[in-house]
Amino acid sequence: MSRKSRIEYAGARYHLINRGNYWSWIFETEGARKSFLKCLEEACTSMEWRLYAWCLMGNHYHLCIETPSPNLVEGMRWLQSTFANRFNRFRKSNGHVFQGRYKAILLDGDALGAVCHYIHLNPVRAGLVEDSALQTYADSSFARFWYPSRRWSFESPEVGAEFAGGLTDTPAGRRKYRDYLEWLSASGEAAKRLGFDKMSRGLMKGTKDAKKAVLEDLKDEQSQRVVEAEASEMREPRWERGLQEALRTLGRDREMLGACRKGEAWKVDLARYLREAYLTPYRWIAEQLRMGAPSYVQSLVSRQKREKESKEWRESNGVKRKI
Repeated sequence: MSRKSRIEYAGARYHLINRGNYWSWIFETEGARKSFLKCLEEACTSMEWRLYAWCLMGNHYHLCIETPSPNLVEGMRWLQSTFANRFNRFRKSNGHVFQGRYKAILLDGDALGAVCHYIHLNPVRAGLVEDSALQTYADSSFARFWYPSRRWSFESPEVGAEFAGGLTDTPAGRRKYRDYLEWLSASGEAAKRLGFDKMSRGLMKGTKDAKKAVLEDLKDEQSQRVVEAEASEMREPRWERGLQEALRTLGRDREMLGACRKGEAWKVDLARYLREAYLTPYRWIAEQLRMGAPSYVQSLVSRQKREKESKEWRESNGVKRKI
C-alpha cells in the first residue's frame, strides 16, 4: 500500500514529531542535541521556515513550523537524513536513527497556539523540570522566549504568548506567559479543552470547515501531484539565483567554471555554500559547477568542512599543527 502524499502549500503550518528507532534515546548527550539543533538551523535558514516552537526530549522531538514555500518534504528529508548521518558517524555506527516517517499534523487557526503551549510544556509532563522554572530547560523554545538574545532570526517563540490572551514579548509578558503555562499544566480540564490528549494524533488540528477542505483536497490525488510538481519546479530557480549571486560576489562567471579544475578551491567553496545555504543537491552542483561526479563533490565538501572544524578546534584550544 502506497504512502499518502504529504500536504504542502505556501503558508502551511505543521506540528512535526518523530522518535528514535525502537524508542531509543537519541538526544541523550549534549553533542547529539547540539548537532540536531545545528541541522535544524541550517534547514530553517535554507528553506526559509518560521519556527514557532520546538523541544528536544530524550528519544523524540517536537517542532512547530510554518513553510512560506511548499517545501516541507524537501526540508524534512534533509534535516533527518543529515542529522542521522552525523549521529551515526560520531557513534561509529550505522542503521536507522529515527523510527520511520515523521508525523506532520496540519494546524489551522487557534490550533497553532495550543500546539505551542503543548510543546513548551513537554519537559514538565516528563517530570524533567518544574513548570515554575520552565525557562531552565535549555533544549526548548520556551528558554529562547525567556532569553531573547538566544533566538535565531527565523525563530518566533513569542507566538505562544500571543495566543495566551495577547501577552507581549516583554519581561512582564514572559512572566505572565509562564504563569499561564503553569496554570495550564495544573488544570487538566483546560488542557483537555485545548486537545492536549490528542495533540500528537490525527491529520489536522483546526476547525471542522478547515478539516473538510483538506479532506476534499486529499481526495483529488491529481491536484496533490500538481502541487508537488510545482514545489519541485520552484527549487531549481532558487538554486540558480544562489549560484548567480555567489559568482557575482566572487567576481567570476560561468565560463570560468568550465575553465578551472574540478577540485579548484574556490569551486569547492562555492559548492559548499550552495549546499549549506540552499540544500542544493550534489547532482545539480556537480553539473552546474563542472565538477564531475556528485560523489566527488560531496567528498570534497565534506573534507573541507572537517578541515575547517579541526582548525577551529585547534585554534580554540591553543593547539598548533605539527609540521
